[in-house]
Amino acid sequence: MKIRALSVFEGVVYHCSLVDATHPCRPTLEVEAVLRDGDADEGPILLSVAEYVLMAGGPEVARPCLDQLVAKGRIVDHQGVDHVSFPTWTPIDISPPGEG
Repeated sequence: MKIRALSVFEGVVYHCSLVDATHPCRPTLEVEAVLRDGDADEGPILLSVAEYVLMAGGPEVARPCLDQLVAKGRIVDHQGVDHVSFPTWTPIDISPPGEG
């Protein structure tokens, strides 16, 4: 499963889209967003589990994947909400507008 983050603030994905739905138990993250200091340089980027479940195809598809992600330590709590942690990700275009 390939997810593209379009908006990231302080390490949290706020807007994203699904690029490829195959292999939902192996989510990867591409970042096509303007990143400023503090947005992605202090740890993994986080995507809410609720958003992940929607993109994975619903609770029935996501449940076994979430179990695997929990076992790998990739589900973390952030401000009382469970998130999928992406310690590594692929930048698509992270330059500020006008600096591309």
